[in-house]
Amino acid sequence: MDRKIKKKTWTTKRIVTILGSAAILYLILYVFIFNDNSAKLNVEIEKISVGDVIEGPFQEFIPIPGTVQPKTTIYLDAKVGGNVERKFLEGGVRVKKGDTILKLENRQLEMNYISEQTQTNRLRNEIENTNNRLQQQLFTSKAQVISLDFDIDEAKDQLMRTEQLWKNKVATEQEYLNAKRRYNRLLATRTNTLKQMEFDSINNITQRDQNIERLVTSEDALKLVQRQLEDLYVTAPIDGLLSTVNAEIGQQIGQGTTIAQIDDLDGFKVSALVDQHYLPRIYEGLVGTYDFAGNTYKLEIRKKFPEINNGQFVVELVGEIPEGVRRGQELSVRLQLSEEKRAIQIPRGSFFQTTGGNWIFVLNEDETEAVKRRIKIGNQTPRNYEVLEGLKPGEKVIFSSYEGYEDKDKLIIKK
Repeated sequence: MDRKIKKKTWTTKRIVTILGSAAILYLILYVFIFNDNSAKLNVEIEKISVGDVIEGPFQEFIPIPGTVQPKTTIYLDAKVGGNVERKFLEGGVRVKKGDTILKLENRQLEMNYISEQTQTNRLRNEIENTNNRLQQQLFTSKAQVISLDFDIDEAKDQLMRTEQLWKNKVATEQEYLNAKRRYNRLLATRTNTLKQMEFDSINNITQRDQNIERLVTSEDALKLVQRQLEDLYVTAPIDGLLSTVNAEIGQQIGQGTTIAQIDDLDGFKVSALVDQHYLPRIYEGLVGTYDFAGNTYKLEIRKKFPEINNGQFVVELVGEIPEGVRRGQELSVRLQLSEEKRAIQIPRGSFFQTTGGNWIFVLNEDETEAVKRRIKIGNQTPRNYEVLEGLKPGEKVIFSSYEGYEDKDKLIIKK
């Protein structure tokens, strides 16, 4: 009788098949799940800079170099030209308002003054002579009228007597007509004399008025030349420091030439250069601070000059200037671009030049590895960046240069 043989469950072939399948599955899992395919780089800890991610007060500001200058500077220009005749003061001395700095000489102005003065005096004499002539003519004309009135009265009486005698046949008609003609002639002469008086009066008054107008013009011209002569004396318009005098004895100075400079010592301003990148964010009234002798002082932008020169523009700041600060002194001003707030921050570093602030290497807890992470940077100060996204307080980041790390995803830290 045949006996049924029982088949083995774990044959060699089956075991080999199962082991092979398991090996393939493990390989697949290792490659796609367990194996780290990220680009790695070993770095020594001494060659990197590690900083903490913190949260605290943050205020954006930029440091700008400033120079202390007088709050007001007066430039003295020559109002008239001439040769330097005498210098009364040199640069570097304090002056009072009205102090004479130098004297110019201008022969042509002196001749003009004499000419205008002569013209003015001549017109004054002409006006006086015209007034005298007018008065004399008036007296003469009045005397003629008075004489004519007497003659007319006499001629009238003679005419009336002659007319009566002619009517009485005592006088001839010719005698009557002669008397009548004499009377009428005297009346006509009187009328003509009065018209002549009126004409002479109007003519003389017109001439006098014209001379008066010419005199006013001449006097104005004389005053102008006189002021120009006074302008030959260059004087200080304010109290202050006469910093420079750009003139020497005998030097020819043209009209409009800057002769001297006076600094008002009642206050100072700070002139500072700002990078053109910040031009849209700078405005009048923006506050800055600086340190001096252990104290902090506040300044405020008074003027903004938007003209760009060598990538920079100029601002003027005024405010607290303590004793001891001198003209020309250099100050480092912290110009505040934002209000103080709480923010997550990381140290500034060279990594930004490579990443543009878009990503950074973040260390693990035991600081043996650093992994690339996307972040978002906001404002900045000379020491810190504001982090808007991607980091939490307490984490650590590498903020030194990323040269050679551009294509790496993970850094292995070697201590």
